[in-house]
Amino acid sequence: MLASAVAGRFSGKHGLVLGVANKRSIAWAIARRLAEEGATLAFTFQGERIEGAVRELAASVGSPLVTACDVRSDEDLERVFAEVAEAFGGGLDLLVHSVAFAAAEDLAGRFTDTPRERFWLALDVSAYSLVACARAAEPLMATRGGGAILTMTYLGGERAVPRYNVMGVAKAALDASVRYLAWDLGSKNIRVNAISAGPVRTLAARSIAGFPTMEAIVEERSPLHRNIEADDVAAAAAYLLSEEARNVTATTLYVDAGYHAMGM
Repeated sequence: MLASAVAGRFSGKHGLVLGVANKRSIAWAIARRLAEEGATLAFTFQGERIEGAVRELAASVGSPLVTACDVRSDEDLERVFAEVAEAFGGGLDLLVHSVAFAAAEDLAGRFTDTPRERFWLALDVSAYSLVACARAAEPLMATRGGGAILTMTYLGGERAVPRYNVMGVAKAALDASVRYLAWDLGSKNIRVNAISAGPVRTLAARSIAGFPTMEAIVEERSPLHRNIEADDVAAAAAYLLSEEARNVTATTLYVDAGYHAMGM
């Protein structure tokens, strides 16, 4: 167990984690932290290529459910949440949404050149999927007297980050969705928050042209003069998903060594 983990903070809690790809995924760091603190977790995977890795990781934390999920399919999401309800006795406490996608060619050239169909693809997968998941999770969380939803955003949704392009636009839509979902679901004691992490070396990060430059700039210009690790994000996620944050919703928590506060 991590030395800073709060033993049993999530005992008796059931969660669904979307977005684990491998052991370096931010979603996996969060899942591992939640499991170490007592949560029982279900996992989804996208495609046969990563299925084996996700199943192996899920087994290491005693997951009762690992299932395929295409977040662009309403039918698939309906099936997934039905399986989650069956696995967890009809209730859900935690939802971790760490899902994003944009075509590699749209993260290398000019944003201006993004074609219409790939623009909507990025927004569908990276932003609307949170709305669809929250809608499906709502009745399951309501039966538990409330719940917590967490998604992953990035500073590129607030400021222009060269080559982040359409993903930045998708993150801006995701940020707004967090606020509107928090309002809609707050009456049922369901909280919705986001973490804006600094650059972390993940499978997804490799698709961003100039990623090493992003890391170097954060290390040079952030107040703490260092980059972050996935476990730093996991610690923040555990707080936002816990009862310690029971009055925190519609909020973005920055885990980026303070880089977001700098003008130059």
